[in-house]
Amino acid sequence: MNFTRLEIPDLILCEPNIFGDQRGYFAETFREDKLSDFLGYKIDFCQDNESKSTLGVIRGLHYQMNPSAQTKLVRVMKGKVLDVALDIRKNSPTFGKHLAVELSGENKKQLLIPKGFAHGFIVLSQEVLFAYKVDNYYNRESERGISFDDPTLGIDWKMDKGKMEFSLKDADLPLFKNADYFE
Repeated sequence: MNFTRLEIPDLILCEPNIFGDQRGYFAETFREDKLSDFLGYKIDFCQDNESKSTLGVIRGLHYQMNPSAQTKLVRVMKGKVLDVALDIRKNSPTFGKHLAVELSGENKKQLLIPKGFAHGFIVLSQEVLFAYKVDNYYNRESERGISFDDPTLGIDWKMDKGKMEFSLKDADLPLFKNADYFE
């Protein structure tokens, strides 16, 4: 696996080595030892999640507050998404900034998103199978979110809002200025 720190240095792009031939391909999608060596510390993932969505579905921006905050390792198994991570760590030099990365079943790229970031994605293909590992269990009481279409964030979701499909819960999330942040 190859690891790259992105413009927001705590966000890590993970790219597996892919070995293909006429039969298909093989790739190691996670190696704890290599990730730990790169980071200098170990992440203990405890739960795997998977979602299936169709073109235009937007999920996010979601996060959990302490003590249930989560580090996520996200990837697309089939299809294509624009994946977005927003820094909500109040004392961070990149507070309020976001990063968007295209993840797909084709490119096999993954994004490591540490605690202190809100996360969301929009489906850019007819269908997507999205998977992620987390290092803490889901806790409804700790769940928070930020409006994906807050104009102050300047996120280009690559699609007109009229073509997006989102949950009533996501439509009712607060603006960034009214959200809970990490200290």
